[in-house]
Amino acid sequence: MNLNEKRRDVARDICRSYGITLSVDALHAFADILEPFKVLKGHRLVDEGQVCNYMYYVERGLVLQYYRKNNVSVTEHISHEGDMVICIESFFLREPSKIVVAMLEPSVVFGIPHDAMEKLASRSFEICKLVFSIQQRALIVSQHKADVLRFETAKERYIRTMKENPEIIRRAPLHNVASYLQMSPETLSRVRSQVTDADME
Repeated sequence: MNLNEKRRDVARDICRSYGITLSVDALHAFADILEPFKVLKGHRLVDEGQVCNYMYYVERGLVLQYYRKNNVSVTEHISHEGDMVICIESFFLREPSKIVVAMLEPSVVFGIPHDAMEKLASRSFEICKLVFSIQQRALIVSQHKADVLRFETAKERYIRTMKENPEIIRRAPLHNVASYLQMSPETLSRVRSQVTDADME
């Protein structure tokens, strides 16, 4: 499969994920702006203080988003295959990012460049709908996480993540999972020992 075919396959996967159907011309135009990145574990796609110039679609791998608070790394999000990674404030407002995007595994991601996407969206209602859907889901995911952290116990948060996003639990380092769920590694270990098969039904 050549690069153009691969880009079109990825473009179809992105549209399918967001429930958007593009015309052939719009799909090809979208596919043409996608940029592949094959990156090693530990590589930073976005560093603190940089402007985030891409949204990243994860084709393969595990991606960590975190920030520093009081000299401690706090996990904001963990993404895997089929997810979109966005430093949303930096990407859309063109401001330096407070969030670091780094690889937890060797990964393959496809970047959607800001300027090329804006140019496409300015002349295509179809692409506008896709951008809107991506923004909408990012906001919903953020709100959902905030609600979970506000209203659920540590055990409930762990069970919910295990049901809704088990790849995070299975593949991410323990300290990142604990930070993502806003608990200490010791609390996470205790919670894991308390969860039964009945809890997962």
